[in-house]
Amino acid sequence: MRLIKSFFILILLCFSTQANTIYELIKIPNLEIYNLKNENKLRYLYAKQPFTIGVDNNINCFNSSKEDLDEKYTVIKKNLDRYSKEFLKKINLKYIVLCEDLSISGINTAGIPDNVMKTLIIDIKFNQKYFERVIHHEVFHIINDSHKDLFNYGDWSKFNNNDFNYAECSTCTEKLGLDTYSKTNGFITEYSQSTASEDMAEVFSHIMMGLIPNNDDQILKNKIKFLKSKLQELDKNFKLWLIRSSHLDLKRLFLYLS
Repeated sequence: MRLIKSFFILILLCFSTQANTIYELIKIPNLEIYNLKNENKLRYLYAKQPFTIGVDNNINCFNSSKEDLDEKYTVIKKNLDRYSKEFLKKINLKYIVLCEDLSISGINTAGIPDNVMKTLIIDIKFNQKYFERVIHHEVFHIINDSHKDLFNYGDWSKFNNNDFNYAECSTCTEKLGLDTYSKTNGFITEYSQSTASEDMAEVFSHIMMGLIPNNDDQILKNKIKFLKSKLQELDKNFKLWLIRSSHLDLKRLFLYLS
């Protein structure tokens, strides 16, 4: 009995040590390990207690119930398993932090990417309607932040009509809608009209979910081809069209990418 008890104490100490080590790397307190053993080497953590971080302590998130964590972890892992360990290493993503009611400066957000800390914080209670899509949206921000030379905002902006200008920041505009347009006219959602970075992330996430609208939009076609080309430069093994989605019209996406 003592041997069994000692064994469990040792296991708890090991997990505590690992959690403390990870805290030293990503600087987020009150975390516990959810799962470290994944084929693509992502490390999943969760908030055991609410935490506040940021230079101005302006990022807040709260702990979730085990039931909610278990349910959303399955969904998140299914989507993030699409990215290989080699690709994740190239974009500097290693840690996934799960919590709820995530906000920055009082504004609720689906996720906060940090390529320097190799971390993506995900709000597991974000709107269910868009939840899976925003996972890929936030992954793209990690990609973009790690390779801004490839995903140049100036080059991207040239695809738009001459009379269009993005806002200076995503919170500097009221264009926040996430519903997918049936008639795109160069933009796939209202939010994609906020900044070049958000536009790229919206297009990328729609491709990853197989949600490209079925219309003849040359601007959108050019944007998709741009993303395909740059992602191939980043990782020749990354196939933008290899998507596990029952919604995907493969013929339609092939026409966009060809």
